[in-house]
Amino acid sequence: MPRQAAAALLLAVLAIACGDSAGTSAVDSPTPWPVTAFPALPEIMNDVPEARIELGHLLFFDPVLSVDRQTACVTCHSEVWGMGDGIPRAIGHGAGLNAGPGRQGPNMLRRNSPALYNLAFRSSLFWDGRERVLEEQSLIPLFAEDEMSADRETLLGELSGIPEYAVRFEDAFPKDPRVTLENLASALAAYERTFISVRSTYDAYLEGRPELMNDEEVEGMYRFAAMGCDGCHTPPLFESETFANRNVPEVEGVVDHGLEELTGREADRRKFRAMSLRNLVSTGPYFHNGSIELMSDAIRHELEQSGMPFTDDDLRLITLFINKALRDETQEAIRPVTVPSGLPLPIDPAGVP
Repeated sequence: MPRQAAAALLLAVLAIACGDSAGTSAVDSPTPWPVTAFPALPEIMNDVPEARIELGHLLFFDPVLSVDRQTACVTCHSEVWGMGDGIPRAIGHGAGLNAGPGRQGPNMLRRNSPALYNLAFRSSLFWDGRERVLEEQSLIPLFAEDEMSADRETLLGELSGIPEYAVRFEDAFPKDPRVTLENLASALAAYERTFISVRSTYDAYLEGRPELMNDEEVEGMYRFAAMGCDGCHTPPLFESETFANRNVPEVEGVVDHGLEELTGREADRRKFRAMSLRNLVSTGPYFHNGSIELMSDAIRHELEQSGMPFTDDDLRLITLFINKALRDETQEAIRPVTVPSGLPLPIDPAGVP
């Protein structure tokens, strides 16, 4: 991410988190819930060198991190698909450079690729919350056998042997410029924390531009609250650390017990994290297994799970609110023209790169 873009993003978040709306206020609220400020940026983002973010940016797009030298982080987390991959369940190495819908390969995972927006504010990662530190999480796909399947020592040696990476690690980590797993993870996490969505139409509406949400979008927001959707998809992030069994349709041949696999408690069976609704329109297919293709069908499923009566108009207006007011395309990843390894970048069917 260019220096100016990253700096502008962080300033925007600080302004929102520290402005007049800090805390909550129910007085003259333009929303059906008390207006709440964005969480403060985590301390780990303080004084991160721009060189470290840019290193993470290049690593994120570079297939050198995978065993087949064709799979990169962006394969499953593409700006073309809302920082997801546009397919029901992620497909790891062995599927070539083609990404997105139409990607086929021998390593299909159990779960859908989650979007990466607002990772900086999360205290639980993955669908089952099994990691809490982004630096630790960022390495897992690199070495998972069905994802990128890299060998640790081989990868570190290869990165060290690429002149541009050697220089960039020195710039990013002046106190310890070695190419290590710790530094690799730090760079990837630093870049991933820049995917912050704070500039949706809804955000502008709260900042004093009510004309940007039309009457139907505002009505959809109120019906969203009336149906209790904000209980798990809580503003302003429109997500939460809640884990719930939403009776999502199962995929034939796939056994996934969700949170129970971590806790061992039967009561946690098929519970998964409440993910963000920001940019939801771009991140389908939906739920942990990608079993529902259309956003409107996913929202209908959730309304049915609420146990409350709803009409087709409720569904239409809530879908409109999520689709229009929570869309924020200002923080899409910027794909580099080339990467230091010289390898070709993954290709999305939308024509990128």
